[in-house]
Amino acid sequence: MLYREMGITGEQVSILGFGCMRLPTLGKYDQIDHEKANSLLNYALDHGVNYLDTAYPYHGLSNREGGESEVFLGQYLKASDRRDQVHLATKLPTWLIEKPEDMMNFLNQQLHRLQTDQIDFYLLHSLKEKQWLNLEVLGVLEFLDSAVADGSIKYTGFSSHDETEFFRDVIDAYDWDICQMQYNYLDENIQAGREGLEYAAKKGIGVVIMEPLKGGVLANQVPQEVHKIWNRATIHRKPVEWALRYLWDSPNISVVLSGMSDMVQVEENVKIAENGLVNSLTLEEKEIMEEVKQVYLNKINVNCSACGYCMPCPSGINIPQCFSYLNQANMLNEISNVQSQYYFMLKDTELASNCLECGLCEELCSQKLPVRKLLKEVKNTFGR
Repeated sequence: MLYREMGITGEQVSILGFGCMRLPTLGKYDQIDHEKANSLLNYALDHGVNYLDTAYPYHGLSNREGGESEVFLGQYLKASDRRDQVHLATKLPTWLIEKPEDMMNFLNQQLHRLQTDQIDFYLLHSLKEKQWLNLEVLGVLEFLDSAVADGSIKYTGFSSHDETEFFRDVIDAYDWDICQMQYNYLDENIQAGREGLEYAAKKGIGVVIMEPLKGGVLANQVPQEVHKIWNRATIHRKPVEWALRYLWDSPNISVVLSGMSDMVQVEENVKIAENGLVNSLTLEEKEIMEEVKQVYLNKINVNCSACGYCMPCPSGINIPQCFSYLNQANMLNEISNVQSQYYFMLKDTELASNCLECGLCEELCSQKLPVRKLLKEVKNTFGR
C-alpha cells in the first residue's frame, strides 16, 4: 500500500480509503452481513488500508436516523483490537441540526456508537448553503474548536457536493484540516471540480475523494466505443483501474474512497493501489483518457453554458442545475445514480416539475434554448 500526507495534518494515510456505506448486507440496506463485512475489512487492513470512512446515516433506512455503519465499525474495531491501526472518519448530520446542543449530542452519540474516545477526522456532512448558514448561526465553528480542545475529535473537515463558489467560501471560513469532494475524470467541471480541488490543496487542506467511479458507472456501464479506446492503450487496464489511477496521478489528492461491498472489489482495488503513484501516467495514457472523456461529453445534448441569465426563475427552478443533471444522465446512459443526486441536491422548489411555462427564461437565454421543452424532458427523465 502507498501512503500520502493528509495535508497539513502530516498524518500518513493510505491512498485507498474504505468507504463504509456499501457494506455487504443480509438483503436489506440496514442489515449488514457482519461475517462478510468483517472479512472485507480484515483483508483491507491486512493489506495496508488505514482510512475508514463512515457517517451517521450510512446503512440506515433514511438520512434522519442513525444507520448501522457506525455501530458495526465500533463493534468490529473493538473486537479485532484494530482501532489504533486506522484513521477513523465520520460526519455530523448537518441537516438534523436545529439548536446548538444538537451538535454535541450527535457527536457524543457517534463516539458511543463507534466505541471510541476520539474520532480522528470529523466532517460536517454534505454541506449546502442553507445548512451552512444555519450552522454558522448556531455556532458550529465554536463547537468544532471545543471538540478539538477536549479531545473528542482530532481533526476537522467537511464534505460537499455543492458548486465551486460555495466550496471556496466554506474553505475560507475556517482552518479546516481536510475536505471531502466528489471528483473523477468526468467531474472536472462539476460541483467543486478541479478548481475546488486545487484551491483546497493550495491551502494545505487534505483532500479526500468520493465517487471516484461516479457511483460505479465508470466501471460497470462502459459504452462500447469507450472500451475500444481503452483497448488501444499500450498497457491494458480495466476501466476501474483507469479511473483510480487518474485520481492518484494528482499530487493534490490524499485519499480516494471506495465503497467496497465484496471481496473481488477489495482485492482488485488494493492491487491497483500498489501503482497509484503521483505523476505516474504517461502522456500517451493521459491522451487516451482525454479521448474517453470526450466520448462521454459528446453525449451531452443540452448546450447550456450555465450563464445564469435565466435566473432567478419566477417559479424557483434551478434551471442550469436541472440541465446539468439531464446532461449527466444522457452522458452516462444511466439514470438511477444521477436521479438520486437530482433529488438530494436540489430543493423541492428547484425541481423542473415546478415549471409554469411562463417563457421568461427563453426570452433571456443566451443560447436560445427551448427551455420549457427541456424542463419537461428533465421532469420525464427523473419523475415527479
